[in-house]
Amino acid sequence: MRPFRQSLSQPSNSWVWFGLLIVLAACLLATPIQSIAQPDSSRAHEAFKFGGGGTPLGNSPRLGAFLNKVKPADIFPGADRIGPPEGKPTIARAYAADKMIGYVYLTTDIVNTRGYSSKPIDILVGLTLEGKIVGVKLVEHHEPIVLIGIPEAKVQRFIDGYIGQNYVKEPPRPGAPPPVDIISGATVTLMVIGDSIPRSVLAVARNYGIGQEAQTHAAPVEHRVIDMEKTGIQSWDELLKTGAVSALRVSVADVNKAFEATGRQGAIDHPEPGDPKDTFIDLYAAVVSVPTIGRSLLGDSDYNYLRDRLKPGQQAILVAGNGRYSFKGSGYVRGGVFDRIEVVQDENSFRFTDLDHQRLADIMAAGAPGFREIALFTAPTNAVFDPTAAWRLQLSVQRIINVKEKAFTAFVLNYQLPAAFTKVETPATPAAQPASTAASSSAAPTQAPAAAQDNAPALWKQIWKAKTTQIIVISIALLALIGVFFFQNQLVKNEVIYRRFRTGFLIFTLFWIGWYAQAQLSVVNVLTFTTSLRTDFSWEYFLMDPIVFILWIATAMSLIFWNRGAFCGWLCPFGALQELTNQLAQKLHIPQIKVPHGLNTRLAGLKYIIFLILFGISLYELGLAEKFSEVEPFKTAIILKFIREWPFVIFAVVLLLAGLFIERFYCRYLCPLGAALAIPARLRIFDWLRRYKTCGNPCQLCAVDCPVQAINPEGDINPNECIQCLNCQQLYHNEKRCPHLIQKNAKLKRNKTPPPDAGIPGEVIASRKPTVRPRTADDAATPVSSNP
Repeated sequence: MRPFRQSLSQPSNSWVWFGLLIVLAACLLATPIQSIAQPDSSRAHEAFKFGGGGTPLGNSPRLGAFLNKVKPADIFPGADRIGPPEGKPTIARAYAADKMIGYVYLTTDIVNTRGYSSKPIDILVGLTLEGKIVGVKLVEHHEPIVLIGIPEAKVQRFIDGYIGQNYVKEPPRPGAPPPVDIISGATVTLMVIGDSIPRSVLAVARNYGIGQEAQTHAAPVEHRVIDMEKTGIQSWDELLKTGAVSALRVSVADVNKAFEATGRQGAIDHPEPGDPKDTFIDLYAAVVSVPTIGRSLLGDSDYNYLRDRLKPGQQAILVAGNGRYSFKGSGYVRGGVFDRIEVVQDENSFRFTDLDHQRLADIMAAGAPGFREIALFTAPTNAVFDPTAAWRLQLSVQRIINVKEKAFTAFVLNYQLPAAFTKVETPATPAAQPASTAASSSAAPTQAPAAAQDNAPALWKQIWKAKTTQIIVISIALLALIGVFFFQNQLVKNEVIYRRFRTGFLIFTLFWIGWYAQAQLSVVNVLTFTTSLRTDFSWEYFLMDPIVFILWIATAMSLIFWNRGAFCGWLCPFGALQELTNQLAQKLHIPQIKVPHGLNTRLAGLKYIIFLILFGISLYELGLAEKFSEVEPFKTAIILKFIREWPFVIFAVVLLLAGLFIERFYCRYLCPLGAALAIPARLRIFDWLRRYKTCGNPCQLCAVDCPVQAINPEGDINPNECIQCLNCQQLYHNEKRCPHLIQKNAKLKRNKTPPPDAGIPGEVIASRKPTVRPRTADDAATPVSSNP
């Protein structure tokens, strides 16, 4: 191993290994990222695949088991009895006296409701004959964040927000937010719930004919398109009068009334200040891909430029606003999405991203007022949008209740392109259809919303697409960390720059990875993964959180190259919190405790015992193991930011206090995740940390200076405990502190023979003059006396 370890230190080979690792990482992440944009054709029949969508293959529907545990009125108000489970997909009929008033079903019998734990999230749903949800109840789950991290009552309140929704009459839009605010810390779990309820409603409605009797066949309508030959110019007032520009005015009083209508007391208690008649927002919208409207609002040059860059069928919308409320907000700066406005047309909707946006300074139409904000948006190329049909711009207004809560309400700007800017398109005469085809066509309107929902991208793909910016940020951070490890010999030579970089990276890990992205890895992830390997493994469960998934991929790769230290020393938010607080403690001159080597070695074994106990419990019951996993303070300190019941907060604070005296106390002695990563790290095939023959005998400087005491007295580094902080490598290259280098340099200085006329290094040597007068011809005849 010694020759290979030496070869790794050469810069040329470092570049080769650096490139190979980048290629490997790209290959591992290519499949999830590529599949985001690909439609999932299998979802069209997901409700019938009782091995992939609903009840696991080989299991009978589980509705009956849960019906025995609830009262009829608890799940379906007004019902006095519920019939036996029947049909496929399985439902039970709800009755008031002898009259059937609706259906009750279990979501896991209909669609896939497996959360991050890979276990089903069982929800009973009561559905009227018209398709309205009248009851929703969480009856069983195994989600770790809900088990202990968040009170179950909060999750039930989130689920109750779906009561009153009618997804048969108003089908959900793919990617639309849930009707209630998602709880911080349980995002993935609640997104799974929010995805499963609408899909299960549509599946039941489609198979049992719910809401179809109320539908009527609409008369054929003429199809209109934009008349590109009409290219006149109109003033601002003319555009408003004809409806080419649509307006929405919201006052302070309107906003306060809207939040009062939500019934949320926290929002009502924080009214918008100011005169009720003051303008909250004046919002205007127009389709500027229409020639007359575009030329009038943008001017000829800007319109011609827009027309040339639009793809066939693509449209452009201008949005302008005045008032105290911004329709842009700041979300697009962080995540690239304008989350305050949404274009909605029938069951289709889309939001704009920063790539679709162009800022404008003025509107060119004669008589147009000045605006605080003007934005030109191009519709996404994959958006379904007919500019000649009615659509609406939905404005989301948020109100901050406290640090953890926000309330939302919405206002709608309706838009209908005037017929004067369109023309009738005459379609080709279709061939006669068989009667069966005609019949199926008449049923198409009924099936369309459900089919659109089934053909929507898988939930994990929607999550990955929504977190594109976060994925880019974590990828850049990981590339930077890989660069540090591959070129560590060059970086650690400048001690000041390296220490500042490491401190900055730890701050990024704590604040961005931990408290912002909430991507703290946990031993629960390990137990869930090993359990799924024994049961019904599916990548979809683990792809629900892209940042956590990417970190796990990076951690798995790092075990081959750098053991567990790459994660524990650099990417663990709680580990970063411990190290940063310990740095502060050292600046405050809090005494540091060096644990004797023998005691340190025995205490380090505790984390392996804890992990093996948790793993053994998971073989018996995963849910029980997840409860005992609260030995990790990660949920308290990172996910929930210490906002939790006091016993958990005290436990986390005590561990941090211990870390003030013993650096990374929890990591070294109690962390089961560190133990779980150390076991496969024994397969590591590379050794990057360089050592001298004198390390350990007699020199003990690195062993004494190691912050986590991962260097044995004999001089070798214990890979199970090393956090890859590179402190020992700084000493390895430090000619002023490393005894080996000091002796080596001193020996070289002693053995170095000075050249002729060489003085002390740095001394200026003056030219030497002869001390004896040169002899002349007369001196040659004169004898030289040897006496003075």
